[in-house]
Amino acid sequence: MKGAVWICCFLSLLHLQATAEEEEEEQDFISVLRDRSHIDETLRLATEEKAGDYAAAIERLRKIYHTSIKPMEQAYKYNELRQHEISAYPGRTLGNSATDGEITSKPMVLFLGPWSVGKSSMINYLLGMHDSPYQLYTGAEPTTSEFTVIMHGEKIRSVEGIVMAADSSRSFSPLEKFGQNFLEKLIGIEMPHKLLERVTFVDTPGIIENRKQQERGYPFNDVCQWFIDRADLIFVVFDPTKLDVGLELEMLFRQLKGRESQIRIILNKADNLATQDLMRVYGALFWSLAPLINVTEPPRVYVSSFWPYDYAPDTSRELFKREEISLLEDLNQVIENRMENKIAFIRQHGIRVRIHGLLVDRYVQTFKEKMSFFSDPELVFKEIVDDPDKFYIFKSILAKTNVSKFDLPNRDAYRDFFGVNPVTNFKPLTAQCSYMGGCLLDKIERAITNELPALLSSINSGKQPGLSSCEATGCGEKPKNRYRKN
Repeated sequence: MKGAVWICCFLSLLHLQATAEEEEEEQDFISVLRDRSHIDETLRLATEEKAGDYAAAIERLRKIYHTSIKPMEQAYKYNELRQHEISAYPGRTLGNSATDGEITSKPMVLFLGPWSVGKSSMINYLLGMHDSPYQLYTGAEPTTSEFTVIMHGEKIRSVEGIVMAADSSRSFSPLEKFGQNFLEKLIGIEMPHKLLERVTFVDTPGIIENRKQQERGYPFNDVCQWFIDRADLIFVVFDPTKLDVGLELEMLFRQLKGRESQIRIILNKADNLATQDLMRVYGALFWSLAPLINVTEPPRVYVSSFWPYDYAPDTSRELFKREEISLLEDLNQVIENRMENKIAFIRQHGIRVRIHGLLVDRYVQTFKEKMSFFSDPELVFKEIVDDPDKFYIFKSILAKTNVSKFDLPNRDAYRDFFGVNPVTNFKPLTAQCSYMGGCLLDKIERAITNELPALLSSINSGKQPGLSSCEATGCGEKPKNRYRKN
C-alpha cells in the first residue's frame, strides 16, 4: 500500500516538473520572438488612407478605359493578338483585355524561388501569422505545392481556386484557361489585415530541378508568366544551401527578362552563417545569377533572415535589420505609388491597342488597294501578310504617326492573327466614327495624350480627379462668361 502511495507521489512530482519545464520553455520561446514594430512603422500601417480620393481616381480611370480604349480593343480584336504576342512586349501587362477587376486590384507582390528557402515563412512574418490557424505551412521539405493568394477580407477564410476564377469581380478569372488541374492547385486566403488592404501576396510552389514540368499536371511556366506579367514587385528568394541554377530556374529568369526593375533578390537565412562564410555565399550567388540577369548594373541582393524569431547569436544583426528595413521601404514605395503605376500601365496598354489598330487599318487599306476585279483575295492578302515590308506596312505607321519603332509588335504575330480573323472582317479607321460617339482613333489618342496624363497630374498634386480647379479647391466663385459684355 505504501509502495503504491510512493509511486503516485513520484508520478505527481514528475508531472509537476514536466509542467514547469514546459512553462519555462514557453517563456523562453516567447522571449526569442523578434520585435515587429519596425514593419508597421516602415509600411506606415497606422496611417489612415484617403479612401475617397483613391476611389474617385479608380472610377475615373475605369471610365477612361471603358469609353476610350476598350472600344478599339473590341473593334480590332486586340485580345486575340495578345494570345500570340505574350512575349513581344516586356514589362507589366494588363491581360488580353483589362477588366474592372484588374483596374481595381491592389498591387501584387510575387514570391519566387527554390523550394524551402523561406518564401512562406517570410509571408507569415510580414503578416504576423505565425502560430495562427491560417499560417502558411513551412518545413525543411518541399511544402508549398499550390499557388496561394493572400488577400484582404472581412473575416479569415479560404477560397477555392474554382471560386476565385469564377468571380468576375476579382482579377483571377483569366486563370481558367490553364485548366481544372491548375485551379485545384490555386487557393486564396482572405483575412483582415492593414497590410492586405494595400497589397496582395502570392506564394508559389518552390522550384525543384529534378522534376519535369509535365509532372505538375498543369503548365507551370505559363502560370508563372501570368503572375509575373501582373506583379508590381517580385521577390526572388534564395538561401545559402540552394544557390545552384538548373533548367527550371534558368527558365524562370528568362521569363523575368524585361522586369529587372521589379525584381528584388533576397538571400534568406543569412544568420545561419558566420560572417566569412556569408561573404563567400554572397559571391557565389552573384556568380550563379550573372549569366541569367542581362543588365549592366548588378542587381541589389538583400541579406537577412525573414522569419518571426530572433537572429542567431554572434551574427550581424544590425546589418540584417537595416537590410530588412530597406526591403520594406521598397515594398512601401510600391504601395505609395500604386495609383500612379496603375495609370501608367493603362496608358501603356492604350498605346499598344492604338498601334494595333493602326496596323490593322494599314493592312486593310493595302488589301483594298491591291485588289482588282480579277484578283484572288486569298493570294493577294497572303502576299501582303507574308512580306509586310514589301508593302511598307510597318514603315508607313512609323512615318505618319508618333509611334516608336521599339513599340512595334512582331510581324509574325499578324500572320497568326489574320489566320484566325480574315482581313475582310475589319473596317478601316475612317469608317469607325459615329455622330454621337466620335471616332475611335480620336478617343484613344485623347486618352493617351490628355486624359490619362491629366489624371496622373491630379493625383500628384493632391486634387480630386475629374473636378475643375474651383471644385477641387472649393473657391466658390462663379466663373465669368468672357464672351458677355460687361
